[in-house]
Parts: sequence; C-alpha cells; structure tokens
Amino acid sequence: MSKPTEGKTIRAIPSKSDAHRAYICAAIAGGETAINCSETSLDIEATRECMEALMNSKEDRAGVDLYCRESGSTLRFLLPLVGALGKRGIFHPMGRLSKRPLSPLYEELQKKGMIISAPGSVPLIAEGKLQSGDFVIPGNISSQFVSGLLFALPLLEGDSRIIVTGDFQSRGYSNMTLRTLEEFGIRAYEEKDGDNLIINIPGSQKYNSVKEYNVEGDWSNSAFWFAAGLLGDSPIKVTGLDMNSPQGDKEILRVIQDLGGKIQVEDEGITVYPGKNLKGITFDAGQTPDMIPVVALMATRCKTPTRIVNALRLRTKESDRLHSISGTLRALGADVEELEEGLIINSKRKVEALKGGTVESFDDHRIAMMASIASIICEGKVGLIGWEAVNKSYPSFFEHLRELDLDGNLERM
Repeated sequence: MSKPTEGKTIRAIPSKSDAHRAYICAAIAGGETAINCSETSLDIEATRECMEALMNSKEDRAGVDLYCRESGSTLRFLLPLVGALGKRGIFHPMGRLSKRPLSPLYEELQKKGMIISAPGSVPLIAEGKLQSGDFVIPGNISSQFVSGLLFALPLLEGDSRIIVTGDFQSRGYSNMTLRTLEEFGIRAYEEKDGDNLIINIPGSQKYNSVKEYNVEGDWSNSAFWFAAGLLGDSPIKVTGLDMNSPQGDKEILRVIQDLGGKIQVEDEGITVYPGKNLKGITFDAGQTPDMIPVVALMATRCKTPTRIVNALRLRTKESDRLHSISGTLRALGADVEELEEGLIINSKRKVEALKGGTVESFDDHRIAMMASIASIICEGKVGLIGWEAVNKSYPSFFEHLRELDLDGNLERM
C-alpha cells in the first residue's frame, strides 16, 4: 500500500473550465492574446481547435466541421455561437456526447431562427442566423446552456435576456463565464425576478483582445489530491489555486472540514492532513456535481453514513456517474447504495476496509481518478481498465500520482 512521504507538494494544473472560456473569447476578439495554459487536455484542445476552425472559415454552404470530441462544454458553448456568427456548423461528437441533453437550449435556439438537426444526430448540423430576444433556461439542467448563450448574445444586433428559472445549479460556472467576458470587454447585468435570475445582455458589443490571459488553477482535479491527503498517511499540499476563484469545486475544502478533516491555507498553498474519526454528512450535489466521485470516496472512511442528494444530473455525464461511482466503490469493497437521485455511502452504518480488485473507468476521467486514489486505502492491488480516460481533463494525472509516490498499489491495465 503506497503512501506519500512527509511534505509532498503538487501544483494544480490549469483549469479546464477557465481555459475553455479564454480560448473562446480570444478567438472571437481576434488580435493576439497570449493564453498562459501550461497543460492542456483533450477537452481544451477540442475547444481551441473548433474556435480556430470556426473563426477562420469562409461563409459558404459547405459549412465548417467542428470536432468537439467528448467535450460537452465545446458543443454547448459553440452551438449558439454558430448561430450568432451566421455560420453553418457541422458538429462531430464522440462517445456519449451525442446522447447528453441539449434541451431546452435546442428549442430556444430554434425559436430564434436556427435550424438544427435532431438531437442525437451524428454529425449535428446547425445553421441559420440567431435572433436576439428572451431565452428561457431552467436552472437545474446545465449551466453550460447559459454560458453558451452568454458568449453568443452580445454579438447580436438587438438586446437579449437569459431568464434562468428556478434553482440555478452550478451557478459558479456561469460566474466564471461572466468574469472572462468582462476581461474581454463584454457587459452583462444580472437582476432577480422572484425565484428567477435574469441576465441582461446588450447587443452589438465587440470583444476586445487582451495582451495576456493567465488560466487559473483547477479546483476540480485538485480535489483528488486533497482526498489523497485526507485518506493517506501524510499531508499533501496543493499550490497554484485561487481562494477567490468562482469555481464551485473549491467547496471541497468545506466538505473536508465537515467530514472532520484538517486543512491549512497559506499563501504558498493549501494542505490537507490525514483524517481520523471522520463522520458522514449530507451533501447536496446541485452546485458541484463534479465533486461527487471525490466526496463518495472520502465517505467510505466515515464512521457514520454519508448521503449524497440532488444528483440526478450525474446520470448524463461521461458515464452514468451514480451507477459508475457506486459500482466501482462496491467492487473495491465499499458499502454503497445507489438511489435514483443520489447515493448512500456506508448505508449499513459500518466502515469496511477496501479490498481492492479490478475495475473499469467507464471511459470517464473522474471515475478513473477516483479509482486511482482509492488504491491508496485498499488492502490489495487495484487494476484499472480504461485508465486513458484521464486524457479528457488531466493527461499528466498518472505522472503526478507517481511523483507523490501514490501509484504503488495501482496497476494500469
């Protein structure tokens, strides 16, 4: 069983979410913007390459091929943008991406002048000039719909409004979009109307290039190292993260404290210490669904049950994550109950040692990373099939796992 030695430190990789937004805004602005992003991934490259193709394409009937791979952000961000630019976009999704939901964004775009092939089509073809106006988006499906509109609507001649109805889940991601847009000269104004959020976007705006854009550190992927610090024998420090970031997954620090873990925040980094006598919590996944694999793994070491609720959206990620999380952890020896919209970890009110075994990644980067970190608390080896899934968001994950001396109990298969 492999553990880090005292004082291990790792630097956070650049945020995938921030990089998507930076490459989109810089491409629309034109000019020369130096984007400082020391490490990319398949998702980031999909957005960068699609924006290059889109902005450099000629306006003809053939259209422009947009290879968005398995990146939901790329597809959902660029779909409205194609209409705002008056281009014909031919989107080529891979994996489960074609099956992930596009409604109600799909219907709202069609109401405003776009013609889009049926959801699930491969390729998915979008054409027709997008018109300004009101766009109604329920807040409980995907914040990516809101971000996609935020990129596109400032380019239209008339003013527009995005009306987000009900509980706005994963709102931190739309806040990231608004922050990046502001850096590139785009204005938008929020106001409340009862339970709804209204985002007002003036039309006929122009993106202005910036000389340099620094992509911030990634809280979502860093959460796995924090989990390793809590579950292992030695503390782990993560550097390069912004405590003032709008990224919702910085919530991981509060979760670790609620579980009973110890955290130290300093200018040079954030350290999580090995935890003892951890206690279960109830965790609402609405704002931070990507944290659930990490939370579920940490919960296997708690002496009381942890209940994860409001997590139905996890079923439409790169895998059905409620199923893949529960199946993977059970295969390793954990006590996990899968519910329709959540999970109960240690539902029998007992903590059992994880045994190890062979598991699959379900072609899901976060499941591959969860299983890898789980190996540090397993009695036997963990064999991981489909480990290459990490390339979607964190290609250097296993290199960093080795640097922290955490790979000794893991076999990539």
